Amino acid sequence: MRVVVLAMAGTLFESEAEEVRLPGEDGEISVMDFHQPFLHRLRKGYILVSSPKKNKAEEKRIPIQDGVARMSGNELTVLAAQSF
Repeated sequence: MRVVVLAMAGTLFESEAEEVRLPGEDGEISVMDFHQPFLHRLRKGYILVSSPKKNKAEEKRIPIQDGVARMSGNELTVLAAQSF
């Protein structure tokens, strides 16, 4: 799936991913390819993006203060406030 994480300062992350874990207001959300469409509020925590890299998974951690995540089609877009 395509993942885009945006903040006031600009694009924090943009790439293809195998799985994304989000700090949802009601608990952690795991999102994979072609997940059901949703709009969800996020809390302070880390967005964890798992990308397959030639026989080895690579994980990126993106700290956020809060935000909103939207899944539509096969694209996850996160609008986040970033400050820790």
